[in-house]
Amino acid sequence: MEVVKISPKFQVVIPKRLRNALKLSPGQKVQMVICDDRIEMIPLRKILEMKGFLKGIDTTVPREADRI
Repeated sequence: MEVVKISPKFQVVIPKRLRNALKLSPGQKVQMVICDDRIEMIPLRKILEMKGFLKGIDTTVPREADRI
């Protein structure tokens, strides 16, 4: 967990450890989402970068009989 400070202009700096872990780059866009009492930042990725990101996901979930 990282703690950041909000500047007088309501800006925050994403800590280097997090930037590196998520492979963020300057100018990259993130989506800000309110979730209960917190803010989540979701990096926006180009569709070509998304290729294969669901590889290995478990698709065996219970389904209703008419949804098979």
